[in-house]
Amino acid sequence: MLVAAAFAWALTVRSWEEMGNGPGTMGLGLAGFVAVWTTMMAAMMLPAVAPVGSIYLQNIRLRATGWARALRVAALLAGYLGVWAGVGILAYVAALGAGRLVDEAPSAGRWVAAAILIVAGLYQLTPLKAACLAHCRSPIGLLLHFGNYRGRLRDVRAGVYHGAYCAGCCWALFAVLVAVGIMNLAWMAGLAALVFVEKTWRHGAVLGIAVGVALVVYGCLIPFFPDLAPGLVQSPMPGMEPTIQMDG
Repeated sequence: MLVAAAFAWALTVRSWEEMGNGPGTMGLGLAGFVAVWTTMMAAMMLPAVAPVGSIYLQNIRLRATGWARALRVAALLAGYLGVWAGVGILAYVAALGAGRLVDEAPSAGRWVAAAILIVAGLYQLTPLKAACLAHCRSPIGLLLHFGNYRGRLRDVRAGVYHGAYCAGCCWALFAVLVAVGIMNLAWMAGLAALVFVEKTWRHGAVLGIAVGVALVVYGCLIPFFPDLAPGLVQSPMPGMEPTIQMDG
């Protein structure tokens, strides 16, 4: 999983080099956007999912050997990333709307960006976030629910089940990318580190609350400093700053 995450990061950086970061979908259609989004999610989420994969592998060790174990874990990841691909469709709609907003009502972009950051921060403080994070931090329920399941899609179903809880835990954090830019590598790295620490550190839940408060403060600053939200505020290109014409 860690090797796959490293490969996904390499692909993500390459995509950033080709497209840069800015408002909207950066010219990508739905299929291309979902592919890039799913690769990003693999890069950001697989390190945090590795402990779950390890537990799952231990659970199936007595039922499968050799390549069969690898294939079952691959099916688990396929189900997990399938959930994030579905989230990518919603992200595409949001990014498309953000791009149109920047073009048609640029002055409103800062307020929408502020709202996104504030909502994301407040969600960090909700019981739903706490419940989803508790499942991700202790996925024993995953094993109890699917550990003895029989059928060809048992591992895919387990991946979808766990992925749904992860989406419930992290969707608001990734919604922030609509405000700061879908391909914002600095924010992606920071969010990936936050997700990993939230799920593995014993004080991860407290950290999540602190981050929620920080996001609310950040959102309150955006109306006054719109450059903090490059995903919804179009900065002028160099050499294109407005000039004053003076008659003789």
